[in-house]
Amino acid sequence: MYKIDVLCVGVTSYDFYFMVDHHPEPDEKTIADSFLSCGGGPAANAAVTIAKMGLSVAFAGDLGNDAWGNLHVQELKQSGVLTDWIFRGDNPTPISAVFVKPDGKRSLVNYRKNNAALKTDSIDLSNIKPKVILFDGHEPAISMDLLKRANSENIITVLDAGSVNQGTSNLYDKVDYLVCSEKFAEEITGLNEIDNALEKLSKLNQNVVITLGEMGLIWKTKKSKGRLPSCQVNAIDTTGAGDVFHGAFAGCLAMRYGWKDVLEYSNAAAALSCTKSGGRTSIPDKDEIKTFLTNIITR
Repeated sequence: MYKIDVLCVGVTSYDFYFMVDHHPEPDEKTIADSFLSCGGGPAANAAVTIAKMGLSVAFAGDLGNDAWGNLHVQELKQSGVLTDWIFRGDNPTPISAVFVKPDGKRSLVNYRKNNAALKTDSIDLSNIKPKVILFDGHEPAISMDLLKRANSENIITVLDAGSVNQGTSNLYDKVDYLVCSEKFAEEITGLNEIDNALEKLSKLNQNVVITLGEMGLIWKTKKSKGRLPSCQVNAIDTTGAGDVFHGAFAGCLAMRYGWKDVLEYSNAAAALSCTKSGGRTSIPDKDEIKTFLTNIITR
């Protein structure tokens, strides 16, 4: 039995980043100022974040038997992520094209084969025992099976809910911690006022965090409610910042941090990731985050 800190379950992609001075208009051809490529995907990026925190972490998901899948597995291993629970099948590895402007804002196009979600018996997860499971909602069948097990074994569960889909719709009111985007909160509740959406979600889940990008985050638990502003940084590329936040959040829970420390650490990690290019290449390590938090405190 593998005893680890966090298991991340979800989708991957291989990402191609084009740094441009503006987003292309219809029928326009433009030239990128620079280019990089690396692995990506919410749960996969979260797993790398957790590994850089010095914790043990595994990723469970689907990667194709193709060049992009091979590169991604190699990256995960080099980052310290356990990869024994990755399914390598006939579906192609999802790919993304990301266009990043100088102000850090980006546009993204992703291709993933329809009906690519894994079946419940695709991966044997019976020999792994995490303290925390982080779901991104893109593997609904595997996630629901794991959730049942987590409930019976007192494993902490977290959902990264970026958008409304089958997986996030099934999980958001059943996990221990719902950490969602403003978009998800508004869509799932049907409310455009974010504070009202938070109140409605808190009636369905006792621990809710809504991330608001450069506006920080809001939260409500059974014991507290509040707001946390974003950390002020010079944003170069915001791609993957949410993935980093969720990874840091799950890692902090595995280390049994207090609630305030969980939020502040995750907030700092996400902000730091915006200061470099690439959703994977920008992920900070624990020393960078520690120094950043210390500087904030001493200002």
